[in-house]
Amino acid sequence: MDYRSIFDINSETAFTKKALELFKFQFEENPVYRSFCDLLYRHPSDVQKLEDIPFLPIEFFKTHKVVSSTKDIQQTFTSSGTTGSVVSQHHVADLNLYEPSFQKGFAHFYGNIEDYTVLALLPSYLEREGSSLIYMVNDMIQQSKHPKSGFYLDDLDALKQTLLELEASEQKTLLIGVSYALLDLVEFHQFELKHTIIMETGGMKGRRKEMIKSELHSILKKGFGVDTIHSEYGMTELLSQAYSKGNGIFSTPPWMKVLIRDPEDALTILGEKKSGGINIIDLANVYSCAFIATKDLGKIHNNGTFEVLGRFDQSDIRGCNLMVL
Repeated sequence: MDYRSIFDINSETAFTKKALELFKFQFEENPVYRSFCDLLYRHPSDVQKLEDIPFLPIEFFKTHKVVSSTKDIQQTFTSSGTTGSVVSQHHVADLNLYEPSFQKGFAHFYGNIEDYTVLALLPSYLEREGSSLIYMVNDMIQQSKHPKSGFYLDDLDALKQTLLELEASEQKTLLIGVSYALLDLVEFHQFELKHTIIMETGGMKGRRKEMIKSELHSILKKGFGVDTIHSEYGMTELLSQAYSKGNGIFSTPPWMKVLIRDPEDALTILGEKKSGGINIIDLANVYSCAFIATKDLGKIHNNGTFEVLGRFDQSDIRGCNLMVL
């Protein structure tokens, strides 16, 4: 099976076929996932549709080596965490799956990266090693080939000047940043941007008080002088990303799909417009696990788009207590 063909998927039928093939492969090749499926008495002969597939709790990436390959590991991505905390580790056996996944994913929604100047305001990610987001954005900066593209750590004045210069020249620009740093920037300077996409990656990383998305986006829209705030939805355990072009409504590339599970029964998949735990199928996760039950709470719309409503409280995985993002 040529797993790079996942990037040619163009229908629900093709997605389902690839997902079921990948489930059988990972059931055989991933000892951790196989053990999990065995505990649930869920084997390939029992799996006829996407809803039958067992979704591995994302916490397993903190406690086990989740790999579906005997290949050498090319890169290990790690999640952020407080000092002494256990972090997720995503062992990537083939960067030739990761790189086209984020490159083609961005192009699917936004077009050719070479059309953009890419500015990155991701200080908390730059300050540690092993961030998959930094790997992705660094590649985007290189691929953009624009001399002004680059990372900005704490120099908000230089970033302000660059944004104003690019705006004056009507250059199409992408500013991708962590939420607290974008708030720092608009407190430092108020903008009126007509040629710039503002994309937040979420999270205050302990630097500011958490706030609901609508409040965050309202402040950022006013501060940057834009009509919408875009968002990127990704995580260490995934090799693909979903994007929102406004209002917190996310879309996935054709090789990625979101399902919603019952918060009281993890094996039950709910229908459209029901709220529950977000399950993700990421077919780019060929050599780890493509079927992940996240800690996020969400809802799917009838066109396949989804919202992220919050997170399950760490102390209660049944979902009775929720922390709103």
